[in-house]
Amino acid sequence: MAQPRSLPELIRFVRAHTRAAPAPLVPELALHQGSELTPLWQAAAAELAPWEPAPFWAFPWAGGQAVARYVLDHPEIVRGRSVFDFATGSGLVAIAAARAGAARVVACDVDPFCEAAVQLNAELNGVTVEFRAGTALGDPLLGFEVVLAGDVFYERRLAEESLAWLGGLAARGMLALAGDPGRVYSPARGLAERASYDVPTSPEIEQVSELHTSVLEVLPIAR
Repeated sequence: MAQPRSLPELIRFVRAHTRAAPAPLVPELALHQGSELTPLWQAAAAELAPWEPAPFWAFPWAGGQAVARYVLDHPEIVRGRSVFDFATGSGLVAIAAARAGAARVVACDVDPFCEAAVQLNAELNGVTVEFRAGTALGDPLLGFEVVLAGDVFYERRLAEESLAWLGGLAARGMLALAGDPGRVYSPARGLAERASYDVPTSPEIEQVSELHTSVLEVLPIAR
């Protein structure tokens, strides 16, 4: 089992193995990004053994780029509100919400690398984003008004649990938006499209150079 690593150690690793570059669909925001997936993964295994996570935090995924683009283009949905970014990864969506004028932004992820990435990326973009470690599934998110999820439909269980949780939050009056580049487990019902984009991606991680990606509002689950 991987041993916990200190935040300063993870920050040093992220700095050493990434470079700051604009997010393709959201060029007004920059992220510490990995140039190649495999060498970054190998470096994590070699330098931080026995920790060997997939470096999801090091790339701007299509769903997150689409949600970030939508938030920046429609700042009224977050301006002055408390925003929760679920499965934040690099923190791109959370940073977009902060840049668009959210009163408070909390980014959440189970991967401890994400805390380092979010801290560095928030500083890079001159915004403040809080970080919450662990999963928020099932949490009523009291005090929040908007919940955003960049890309969570790539595993069956995560997709099903996320949709049910987000639908429940919507039923309590929260605005819930999710990005969807057509993943294997993308839900067929319970969603309404708000926007769509052709998102530039890395062929190394997506096998294609562009993905048509939707921003979906999660509809309230009927009680």
